[in-house]
Amino acid sequence: MLKTALQPKWLALLLACLVVSTGFVWLSKWQFDRSVDRAPTTQEQSETAVPLGSHFEPGKDMTHADADQIVTMKGRYIEGTQAYVQDRLFEGEQGFWVVQAFEVDGVSDVMPVVRGWQPGKSEVPPATDADEVTVTGRLLPAEAPIARGRADDLHGLPVLKDVSAARLSNMWNRDAYAGFVVVFEQSPDDVKAGVDQLKHVYVAPGYLQENQLNWLNVFYGVEWIVFAVFSLFVWWRLVRDDYQNELKFEAELAAWQKRQDARVAQAQAEARKRLAAQASGRELDDVGAENNTGLEDNAGAENNAGPRNRENG
Repeated sequence: MLKTALQPKWLALLLACLVVSTGFVWLSKWQFDRSVDRAPTTQEQSETAVPLGSHFEPGKDMTHADADQIVTMKGRYIEGTQAYVQDRLFEGEQGFWVVQAFEVDGVSDVMPVVRGWQPGKSEVPPATDADEVTVTGRLLPAEAPIARGRADDLHGLPVLKDVSAARLSNMWNRDAYAGFVVVFEQSPDDVKAGVDQLKHVYVAPGYLQENQLNWLNVFYGVEWIVFAVFSLFVWWRLVRDDYQNELKFEAELAAWQKRQDARVAQAQAEARKRLAAQASGRELDDVGAENNTGLEDNAGAENNAGPRNRENG
């Protein structure tokens, strides 16, 4: 089988499979790297509020240096975009975050904003886009999407399991920043609907203090490794099939050669028999010819002797 594998065509295919497998391994490493949401270091965090536009731009991936910064932004809430995020703690009590899209002045992308926290399932009136507001809060990286991340609706509004910018962008049908802002302050505060029901959520520095593992990315990483191994298995299977076909061909060729040798031997034997028969026939013909010659000689002698005898008589 090694001789078959060393053929140029299989070596070329092996090289192609190794290139493909290397790509799959690289994709697996990329997925594993993305599976761990690493906490930003507290040394890079600033508690001094800065304008959002000077710190983070739309369409940009969030780095560790971008996360955990307190920012201010001016704009309007977008009606019809409110949603709830379940299983959020506030002072040890479990409840919901109220999330709504915020349109920053002069920017087409929307910023997901956590307006506040509520303990129960009471309905919170959404903020309207009638007035312009200035909000201050901590900029955080978008959470990794959870499989089946949408639960049942609450008061006709979606209930989510994560603050995923990709999921919210699809739900709102708008491009969104790669992160979200948890609001600490808002001015003027009286324009915020449901102010009595909501409590401002203060997120301390190091919100992502512990690394979080995203099992979906882990699964994808394992999947890419399986693809890499499978590509090499395909090459091995093709070489093995070719090797077995060669063995089958050689066996059939040997059987055919054996049949041909048997036929040649049989033909040679029959030829020898015919030659022997022909040789025997010639010997019989020679004997017969000799006998005929003797008889003719005797008959001639008798014929010659007859007249002489009559003359003598």
